[in-house]
Amino acid sequence: MAHFDYETQGTCARVISFDMDSNHVVTNVRFAGGCDGNLKMISKFVEGMKAEDIVAKCSGNLCRNKGTSCADQLARGISQALRG
Repeated sequence: MAHFDYETQGTCARVISFDMDSNHVVTNVRFAGGCDGNLKMISKFVEGMKAEDIVAKCSGNLCRNKGTSCADQLARGISQALRG
């Protein structure tokens, strides 16, 4: 199991932390900052999902005129972790 901390860009959440095992299963997603209720739901939604599935579902989801969102940033952080 590896732990990752991804510093976000363009969102209210500042850091996204998560664990990923050797089978690319993501657990323990936590957001620092941002909309607490919405981000807790995202964390529950993706718990135990394959990293590739999270990236496919969350990439490109945008918040207002920011060009990104917390879900999109999660996808970017997981993509970065997959690249190693």
